Amino acid sequence: MASAQNRESASPTVRLVADLARMARVRKGLTQEQLGKQTGYSAAAISAMETCAQPASDHLLMKLEEVVGDGMGTFEQARQYMRMEAYPPQFKNYAPLEQTAVSLHLCSMQVVHGLFQTEEYARALIGGSFPPLPEQRVEQLVKGRVIRKELFDRDPMPMIELILEESVLTRVIGNEMIMREQMRYLVECAQRRNVTLYVLPLNAGTFGEYAGDRGEMTLVETPEHQHLVYLEPQDESLLISDPAKVSTYAQRYAKIRSQALGPRESLDLIMRLAGVEE
Repeated sequence: MASAQNRESASPTVRLVADLARMARVRKGLTQEQLGKQTGYSAAAISAMETCAQPASDHLLMKLEEVVGDGMGTFEQARQYMRMEAYPPQFKNYAPLEQTAVSLHLCSMQVVHGLFQTEEYARALIGGSFPPLPEQRVEQLVKGRVIRKELFDRDPMPMIELILEESVLTRVIGNEMIMREQMRYLVECAQRRNVTLYVLPLNAGTFGEYAGDRGEMTLVETPEHQHLVYLEPQDESLLISDPAKVSTYAQRYAKIRSQALGPRESLDLIMRLAGVEE
């Protein structure tokens, strides 16, 4: 009965991957225990995956590809679809664009952008959101967020700019230790060749102009050099492709950047907050 309930509540992707894994195991003449030993998992873990009680992890799919994949790439391809399961519904249409982008221009006004979050910062942020989420879902979302970081080392490397409002750096998420580690991680990210980080200071509106008043935005350049804008207000999502609207957002982003501290000044500020010496 539990197995049937698991399958009914699981997504079509989770059910398909479970069936493919079970059929591949049977085709190889392996028991769940034998497959577990060859992949480094317990028989219980294999059973949980095949009954959809526990969706296949990214690592398990990699091991399944090695052991029962027969060089077909089935489970390697399944990794891409299973990763989508770890994203919120509103993010799923944007995720493939992010992973293949030529360039990303990001503007965050409330919290550290998801691509730049440490695991503990992400866990504190997601776990403390409202309405509250079950612990298992929190961990799934955290893993999905962490996996996105592979983008930084992709070949070819995307060019990434991030503008953070200064309040993001002082708004405590989780606790002070989590924030210090988050600041140190931002310092590491800022020193990457393909990353430029800016801080929009709190006094940016001193002279009567403040371009960041309309919140966060993401500007995306695709491999086909199409320019898009992605917005995510209040757990909703909006992907904008109209050239005139995209141009307006790009101009607004450029204005925000012009009001921000330079990369060196921004890094110095974050290093001071992180307690990192030059």
